[in-house]
Amino acid sequence: MLDQEQASLRLLAARLRQEHADFDAAVNAMEAMGCDRLQVQRMKKKKLAIKDKLQDIEDQVIPDIIA
Repeated sequence: MLDQEQASLRLLAARLRQEHADFDAAVNAMEAMGCDRLQVQRMKKKKLAIKDKLQDIEDQVIPDIIA
């Protein structure tokens, strides 16, 4: 993998981590305010999708090494 590709993947991973943290804060705030449970579930689903994308990106940057 080229250094430029790896750098762009790391940048994307950082953005996804930030987006995941933002969704986490939003979900916590919605739960504290007692928002609609369906909206909270949708936000949690989006947060999980972001986490899955982040994991895929991190796997590309740091491949599994079988010991």
